[in-house]
Amino acid sequence: MRVVIAGGGSVGTSIALDLIDRHHDVTLLEQVSATADRLKSMLPGVNVMAADACEYASLAEADLRSVDVVIAATGDDEDNLVISWLSKQEFGVPRVISRINNARNEWLFNENWGVDISVSTPALITSLVDEAVEVGAIIKLMDLAQGRMRLIEVTLASDAPAVAKHLTLDELRLPDSVRVVAVVRSSQPMVPSATMHFLEHDHVILITRADATQECASAFIA
Repeated sequence: MRVVIAGGGSVGTSIALDLIDRHHDVTLLEQVSATADRLKSMLPGVNVMAADACEYASLAEADLRSVDVVIAATGDDEDNLVISWLSKQEFGVPRVISRINNARNEWLFNENWGVDISVSTPALITSLVDEAVEVGAIIKLMDLAQGRMRLIEVTLASDAPAVAKHLTLDELRLPDSVRVVAVVRSSQPMVPSATMHFLEHDHVILITRADATQECASAFIA
């Protein structure tokens, strides 16, 4: 798979090294020439280009029309949005993944800006903090499908209907907009089945439509 990464900071270089280890064809665009020169020796197997990924000419030189995935991984949200938009609208890249640096900008990272998947480090860290202290609350993990779907987690309290009433997954009668995709119990992942019962402290991972996140509340939150 051909992947172009915009941004030669710690995030971009880490992704590049991981993708090379997975035998992908990786090009990394770094705006600062001195940094790009240094990265060439640090990233064997990666095609490092000294180029501004916010410029059409740079993306054309990287042959974006033949690329499978673009990852906008700079430390500037405005740059990542521009890179995402150009990649999708001007070059038709099938999948564009964009890094969010400031959680307040998360609402911008959608299909209107060419973003297929957004990754917010601040939001992820916040979710992990919430997960540690919040039982019986909906924790958003990730947006999917251009923001139309959402991956969420609920840690079940003893008074959650699914626990208190000892209901199976089938008996919960979840709406079509909600699907249980995994349950983590005592640090062990479990594949959900129709006859599964839920226990206190289960971590239930669900995928829902973005506009239907609260529809799981009646089953998993008291």
